[in-house]
Amino acid sequence: MYKILLCWRYLRTRFLAVVCIVSVMLGVATLVVVNSVMSGFSTKLKDRLHGLLSDVVVETPNYNGFPLTDEEMMRMIRQSPAGEHIEAMTPTIEVVAMANFEMAYRNDQDPGYSPIADRQKVTRPIRLVGVDPKGRAAIGGFAEFLTDPKRREQPSFDLSPVSRAMFERQNPLPPNFLLPVPEGWPANVPPPEETPAGTREPKGAIVGFAIASYRDTNTKTGKIEDMYVLQPGDTIDILTVGAGKREIQPVFSPFVVAGYIKTEMAEYDSNYVFVPLDYLQQIRGTPGRSTHIQIKLKDYAQSKFVVAELKKIFRDTYTYQIFTWEEKQGALLAAIDIERGILNLLLFMIIGVAGFSILAIFSMIVVEKTRDIGILKSLGASNRGVMMIFLGYGLLLGVVGSGLGTLLGLLITDNINVIEAWLSMITGKEIFDRKVYYFDEIPTDVRPWNVIWLNIGAISIAASFSVIPALRAALLKPVQALRFE
Repeated sequence: MYKILLCWRYLRTRFLAVVCIVSVMLGVATLVVVNSVMSGFSTKLKDRLHGLLSDVVVETPNYNGFPLTDEEMMRMIRQSPAGEHIEAMTPTIEVVAMANFEMAYRNDQDPGYSPIADRQKVTRPIRLVGVDPKGRAAIGGFAEFLTDPKRREQPSFDLSPVSRAMFERQNPLPPNFLLPVPEGWPANVPPPEETPAGTREPKGAIVGFAIASYRDTNTKTGKIEDMYVLQPGDTIDILTVGAGKREIQPVFSPFVVAGYIKTEMAEYDSNYVFVPLDYLQQIRGTPGRSTHIQIKLKDYAQSKFVVAELKKIFRDTYTYQIFTWEEKQGALLAAIDIERGILNLLLFMIIGVAGFSILAIFSMIVVEKTRDIGILKSLGASNRGVMMIFLGYGLLLGVVGSGLGTLLGLLITDNINVIEAWLSMITGKEIFDRKVYYFDEIPTDVRPWNVIWLNIGAISIAASFSVIPALRAALLKPVQALRFE
């Protein structure tokens, strides 16, 4: 009982104990905040990657697509043992392409600025993806990222009335435009009337949000805003590769911006353009054939079984490549885990510094309390009892410091966006640059087991660094301790 009383008395009366507690507290708080933010980014990234890629992907490196048609492939997959684990499937085409369009850079300070007149031609590489909107929405990772709420409910490439009006305004037909006279038209029948502009059916495209916009500071409000350079109704010309037996055949078609897709993943938002699957198959000369089959499973735990069964069906490993979403993004996911592990190791050195401060302070206390230790031993205290006093003291410092550090870390994590906004206002520089990240807020994810292990590690370090001073105190002999005092 006397051990607990002495530990509590030292904790309440010693100023140096506060130094040890603050050292452990700051170390634990830093680790809690950094782990929560890193886990937040990691979780958000994994959720995005999983949603965008589907559970299992069957793909081919051949730009001509699979040898089999989409219907033949999906029928084979449905009839296989893997079919009972599949919830939805859809074919897609993903090819490299070049996009050519006119961009209108917004200029708030120019009163003569016109979004139609002040434009310039831009050519850039993109990833062109042909999808069936309803089928891709059933897989996930498409409809929920569309910026238009109505299009989320009914995903399609159809132009809205506003988009169509913008397209017609930018692409008016000549006043004397007439339908071509069909061959064999009777001479006594008047030629066709002028073609109404509304009869044209442009093909819509869903454009990556970062292709159609950029982030900049609004000169009027001083806030970071999305500045659009491609509006719904604008025309975008796309050049891609078509099917050819011996060589790549370039194919070309204009599309009209129907809407935007915003995944908050820079790789997708700044490169991907989605167009109707059947039309892309038509212009590429591969009707009914695709380059990818996206598969959504009823239970992702069965993914390894499904992949193994599909590999039995499609034995040609060059023509048919089969991956889970984790295998597809294995290098990126591994890099994230390695980065987080190394960061945790480096930050744990902060608690190590707190441990060395405990070692130094406890060594000073042992020297200072030599006479008291001698008195305790002369009254019957054992070596083990004296040692337990200092070990208990170190353990108590670790528990109190870790507990306060956890509370401080959770408080900072819960209000990290408020703190970031306050620091940005004080320093005049944005801490979390919205031009770099398309997240509206700093993502956080507090994982209870991570917090528990951090506390265990901090308490263990505090206790272990008090072992040497405790041994030194325990080995003091009562007579020598009192004699030197």
